[in-house]
Formats: sequence, C-alpha cells, structure tokens
Amino acid sequence: MLNPDLKLNEKLFDKDVEQVPIRKGFGEGLVKAGEENPQVVVLCADLTESAQALAFKEKFPNRFVEIGVAEQNLASVASGMAAMGKIPFITSYAMFSPGRNWEQIRTTIAYNNRPVKIAGSHAGISVGPDGGTHQAIEDIAITRVIPRMVVISPCDAIEARKATVAAAKTDTPVYIRLAREKTPVMTTDKTPFEIGKALIVWESKKPKVGIIATGALLYKALEAAKELSGKIEVEVMNLSTIKPLDEKAVIALAKKTKNIVTVEEHQIRGGMGSAVAECLAKHFPVPMRFIGVDDQFGQSGTPEELIEHYSMGKTAIIEGVKSLL
Repeated sequence: MLNPDLKLNEKLFDKDVEQVPIRKGFGEGLVKAGEENPQVVVLCADLTESAQALAFKEKFPNRFVEIGVAEQNLASVASGMAAMGKIPFITSYAMFSPGRNWEQIRTTIAYNNRPVKIAGSHAGISVGPDGGTHQAIEDIAITRVIPRMVVISPCDAIEARKATVAAAKTDTPVYIRLAREKTPVMTTDKTPFEIGKALIVWESKKPKVGIIATGALLYKALEAAKELSGKIEVEVMNLSTIKPLDEKAVIALAKKTKNIVTVEEHQIRGGMGSAVAECLAKHFPVPMRFIGVDDQFGQSGTPEELIEHYSMGKTAIIEGVKSLL
C-alpha cells in the first residue's frame, strides 16, 4: 500500500491523475529560489522557454543572462559568477549540458568547488520524436562520477520544485535531471523532500523484493507494485538523490527484502542502478535486476512506445521482480 506518512497524491492511480512536465516544477522552483535569495541568477543557452527559465527571466530580468548556443561558455561564465558570490542556475537540454560541456562543468565548476546548479532538461528517451541524438541517457553516469557533484532526479513536478529550492541553499555543484513530457503527479506539497534522503513510497508487511526507482519511472514501479499486491509483496523506494546516495536506506531495504530491482530511464551501466550495486556489493550483496536502457542508443517514437520498446514499463518491472524469485 502507499505509505500514508508521505501524504502522496490520493488520485495517484486514477485514470484522470494530474499530469505535469517535471521541468515545469523546475521553473516554479527557480522563481521561488529567486524570491528567497537575491543572489540567485539564471543563465540559459538559447532555450529559455523550453527549459522553463522564462518565468524567472520575466520576474527578475536583471538576474537573467542569455548566453546563446554556447554551452561551454554557459558553464564557465556561471563558474565566474559563482566565484563572485552569485548562486547561478544554468539550464539547457541535458544532451548539451552536461553532455556537450562536461569538461567545463568538471574543471571550472566542480574542480573549483563553485556552487553552480546544472539543470538538464529533456533527459531520458521520453523526449520521444527528437530521436537518439537528443535523448540523454548517459547524464547520470557522467555527473555522478565528478567529485563534489550532487545528482538529483525528481519523480514529478512538485519534487522538482522542491529540489530546485533546496539546491539553491547548498554550497556545492548540483545536477538536476528533468524530463520533458507530462508525467503523473505522485507527491503533494506535504510530501517530505530532503537532498540525500530516500523514501519508501509503497509498503508491505513481508516484502520479498525491493524496487528502487528514480525519476518519472517511479510511477511505473508503483503500478507494478499495485498489480503484484496479493501475489508478490514488494516495497518501492523513491531514490530522488542519486548522489550522495542514502546508503543507510538502500542497505536497510536490501536486508529486509533480500532482492533488489532498480528502475531508471537511463543506461543501465553507470546509472542509478550501478550506484546501488556499488553500495550493496560493499555492504550487503543481494541478487539484483536492472531496468533501464541496455547498452543501446535511443530512437524516434512516442514516449510510451520507447519506454515499452526498451523494456522499462510496468510489465518489464514485474518480470524483473519475478525473475528474482
């Protein structure tokens, strides 16, 4: 059953559940962060409206910088502004930032320990018709490997708003991963959120498998848990912060269930599942299954078609659970 302590969306499993793009929550969070701290500034690479920076630009025009199609400059200019005391957010498509400007993020931001916040919009294959060149499914891997970098993958628009506001209050570089398409709203304003804290969103009395999901695919994991209820009991964790990993919660779930399935809209290698596996290999090894893109590039298609084609939907998660037993 859904964890009542988390005050999740009561209409979560309804056919008319509200659906909002995760990136929209980021845009709302930018405005709120800007209201709370006048040092917050936003820089964009010619994608102001699409990357949800428009509301901030309209409210704080003197704190917005349009860099243009120059993602390497986007990171470097932000690092310089951070050195002067600003709290810069840089936003573009994830394929371009952190994809194209990875070296500048590594060296000018993280190596120099500048508190720049990187928002990678349109991440995952659910970008759909944009095709494989624009589907960032390697971004978790290339950001979590950078020292000092915090990596957050919000499950819905509300959590994205909270993550953005929270990121503005940290003194470290942060990467926030954002999906383009409308996705079900699973949380509410009352649902807890804390950077570095994982939450059990689906509970069972005697779970045999723990499902750890991140991003929008948390909804697919919850659908799988609901369908399995009464047949195979599982627990579902929302791992919104991939780095720093909530090792205590991950280990506790592994000890409780003795089996783990990870679910992410990302390459299996190097992603969230790899982070979980690294933790458990060291502290409490258990059998695992990994739901994600298996060493392939994306392609054009509707978001739902692609999720199913790359075996990341409800059926694939259920099969992953059953294969462990």
